[in-house]
This record gives sequence, C-alpha cells and structure tokens, in this order.
Amino acid sequence: MKKQSKLFLKNNPTIKDFQQYVLDLEKERDFNQEIFENCLQMGEEVGELFKAIRKNINMSIDSNSKISSVEEELVDVLIFVLAIANRFNIDLEKAFREKEEINKKRVWKKNK
Repeated sequence: MKKQSKLFLKNNPTIKDFQQYVLDLEKERDFNQEIFENCLQMGEEVGELFKAIRKNINMSIDSNSKISSVEEELVDVLIFVLAIANRFNIDLEKAFREKEEINKKRVWKKNK
C-alpha cells in the first residue's frame, strides 16, 4: 500500500519555502544526500529539458526518448538546484538579491 505524502507547499511560496519543501521532500522520499550525485542528476535533468525544448520547437529527437514537457523538466531542474543550495546552506533568495546588485552595476553588451 502506497503511503500518502504529507508534503505541503503554501500558496504564494517564497524561495525559502521552496527550499524547505525540497528538504522535506528528500527526507520523505529518502533521496540520496550526496552532493556529487545531486549534481550529476541535475545534469541529466538539464539534458532532458533540452530534449523537451527541441521537441517543443519541432526539432528532431531520438524517437525512443521518453520526453516530458518543458514545464515538467524545468521543475525537475529547479528541485535539484534547490537541493544543491540546501547542501551548501545557501539562502537562494538572499544570494539572488546580492548577485543582482552586482549585476545591476555591470555594463551589458547587447547582441545584435
């Protein structure tokens, strides 16, 4: 008999809420806590995302590939990004804000 998940993500979650959700998800599902494996798995998910994008824009892909939607693959990548941030005790919202302050001071070259 399958055990019902007790995970809950509140409405209008913050990045911190998503990070906590992924931490709880990993505990509930007994996912591996090794950072190296998380990085490799995220790489695989990025590959699946690229295939989903190729499929979405009607580029050829291996007919044997099981491809989900771009939306689903983006979520898979996000889960691994959040998991990796958790391993390093990084508050992604804080890090995002700090990095954007640096980026705002950069001069950006526009592609022509």
